[in-house]
Amino acid sequence: MLTLVSFVVTLGILIAVHEYGHYRVAVACGIKVLKFSIGFGKPIYTWRLKNKDTEFAIGMLPLGGYVKMLDEREAPVDPAERHLAFNTQPLASRAAVVAAGPLANLLLAVLLYSVVNWSGLQEPKAVLASPVAGSLAERAGLNGHETVQQAAFEGEELETVRSFEDLRWRMTQGALDGRDLQLVLGNDASPSTRTVVLPLSKIDTAEADAQLFRKIGILGPWTQPVIGEIMAGSAAQKSGLQAGDVVQRIGDRAIVDGQQLRETIRTSARSSAENDGAVVPQTWQVLRAGQPVALSVTPQITQEGGVSVARIGAYVGAPPEFVTVRYGPLEGLWGGAVRTWEVSVLTLKMMGKMVIGEASLKNLSGPLTIADYAGKSVTMGWTSYLVFLALVSVSLGVLNLLPLPVLDGGHLMYYLWEWVTGRGVSDAWMDRLQRGGVAILLGMMCIALFNDLTRLVG
Repeated sequence: MLTLVSFVVTLGILIAVHEYGHYRVAVACGIKVLKFSIGFGKPIYTWRLKNKDTEFAIGMLPLGGYVKMLDEREAPVDPAERHLAFNTQPLASRAAVVAAGPLANLLLAVLLYSVVNWSGLQEPKAVLASPVAGSLAERAGLNGHETVQQAAFEGEELETVRSFEDLRWRMTQGALDGRDLQLVLGNDASPSTRTVVLPLSKIDTAEADAQLFRKIGILGPWTQPVIGEIMAGSAAQKSGLQAGDVVQRIGDRAIVDGQQLRETIRTSARSSAENDGAVVPQTWQVLRAGQPVALSVTPQITQEGGVSVARIGAYVGAPPEFVTVRYGPLEGLWGGAVRTWEVSVLTLKMMGKMVIGEASLKNLSGPLTIADYAGKSVTMGWTSYLVFLALVSVSLGVLNLLPLPVLDGGHLMYYLWEWVTGRGVSDAWMDRLQRGGVAILLGMMCIALFNDLTRLVG
């Protein structure tokens, strides 16, 4: 229920802001607005403001919205009101009205990121967990339990890394741009530092999918290798593991953090495969109430995306250490604008790479993924929800600026043609372009829904 409510609220806010952008600029340009609707289908609630001609409505289907303006192309217009019709306005006014919707979403993102910057966000400290075996991070010389103090791309000045999420964002940018990332490492116990270069340029951008950070080798912040909540009937319960056990060794391998513990459990399925599918018991050395305890643990093998993965049915790893990331008024506003710009550019780059086949179409997400993330972000706190809302608002703004005929960017493309040639697009070409745009958009939606179902079922 929380997921559904969060999803509806998210769409309602984003659609209302988008359509209000169109509405506000249309009114400012002297255009008569007949209807402002959030949602499609039969209205469930309508109202009018005092001394206003516009009817406001909320539709039954909250998957979009529209602003209906007086327009001679849609219905006859009284000659006395012709100057109020959209189609009679100067080209600059029409373009401004169309562009205002996506720009409103981008401005909303700036505001949301700024509010988060001002209020402060609890984020994991940039202390690295053990790198994935054989990954870029391991080959670069990372060991785990290092604190990333500063980072920079080649040719740029070093900047302070405020949190693990800050580092994750930089790694995402580097992987998609093909730029190596320089990291300055240290720890709280010593003033000495060392520098390593994470060779992100070696990652094929076609592999920039959900497994990106596994390929880089940095999956999360450092955590203590503690066993948390245990599921009834699980392998952990059957083996005698208890919540609070600190895992020190598995077989002859020393365990130093939660990430290494999770990877060791996960990859133990390989031993099972090498043993004709039989599950291989493991000898665990744990510390319980200060006393060493030896246990025999037999993981359960499950299938994830056609790959055998071992599980023990328990929460593995203690919560990471958190820091509060907070900015001042001007710094926070500037940071909100910069983050909106960076996310917009990154979104466009990813879309471009998907079009030319350099990135997987698996990166497309649809309403089911948005609904799932909306519910999860709400449970994590209002600041996490605002960050999620800002991210989706940027995506909506950028998507609507794409030059597809059915989107705002398509209409701007028509106006560009009109500005260059001095004449509008013919009705015949308009019809062809609209049909093509609808086909492309439906194709994108089908792929996104398929990805949604694959993620949720998998």
